[in-house]
Amino acid sequence: MARNGGIGVPCLGLSILILMFLIPSSLAYRPGDIVPTSKMGQYHSARTVWHDVIGRHCPIFAVNREVLIPIPKPTGYTGADPYKISFQVGREKFLIPWLFVINRKSSEVPMIDVHLRYSGSDLLGVTAKVVDMPHHYLDIHPDIRKQFWDQQHWPKHVLVRYAWEEQSEIDVTSGFYVLFGSGLLMTFVLSIYVLQSSRDKFARFVKETVAETSMPAGGFAKVE
Repeated sequence: MARNGGIGVPCLGLSILILMFLIPSSLAYRPGDIVPTSKMGQYHSARTVWHDVIGRHCPIFAVNREVLIPIPKPTGYTGADPYKISFQVGREKFLIPWLFVINRKSSEVPMIDVHLRYSGSDLLGVTAKVVDMPHHYLDIHPDIRKQFWDQQHWPKHVLVRYAWEEQSEIDVTSGFYVLFGSGLLMTFVLSIYVLQSSRDKFARFVKETVAETSMPAGGFAKVE
C-alpha cells in the first residue's frame, strides 16, 4: 500500500505540470477573433465607467483594419476643455492611457493609431497615439470633417486604425522561466517520492532489526 501511495505523488505532480501549460490557453486567440475592448471617457473631473465597445468597433485578431468609433457628447460639455478617452484591450486588459480626441489644440481631425503586437495565438501588448486623420480619407468622407467641427452635431466619429505586428514565437526569456519552473516542480515531486520511499525502507529496516533483537535463543521470531 505504501508503494502505491508513493507512485501517486509523481502522478499528481505530472497532472499539475500539465495544468500549468493548459491554463494560459484560455487566453489564446485565433485569427479573425474579436478582441474584447472597453472604453472610458473624461471631461473636466467627470469620468465615465468602463463601457464595452461593440464588436464591429473592436480589434480583430491579426487583421489590420479601420473603424469609426462614435464619441457621445460628454455630460456638461461646453467646448472649452479637451475630452479624452482610454481603452482596455483584450482579455488581458492591456491599458491604453488617456488620449485627447476633442479640443486637443489642433486644427486637424484626430485619428487614433493603435499598434498591437502578437505572437502565435497570444496578444503581447498594445500602444496607441492620436495623429491627424489622413487627408485622402477626409477627401473620400468630407462629412466627417464637417460633423466633427460642428458643435451641435453629436456623436462625433473618430477613426481608429488597428495595425498588427507579428513577433517571433521564440521567446528565450519566457522559455527559460518555463523550463526553470518545470525543473523546480519536478525536483520537488521527485524529492517527495524519494522521501516516501526512504521512509518506507527505513520503517521496514527498523521492524526487521527489532524482530532480530527480540528473537529467542535457538528459536525463530515471527515477523509480521
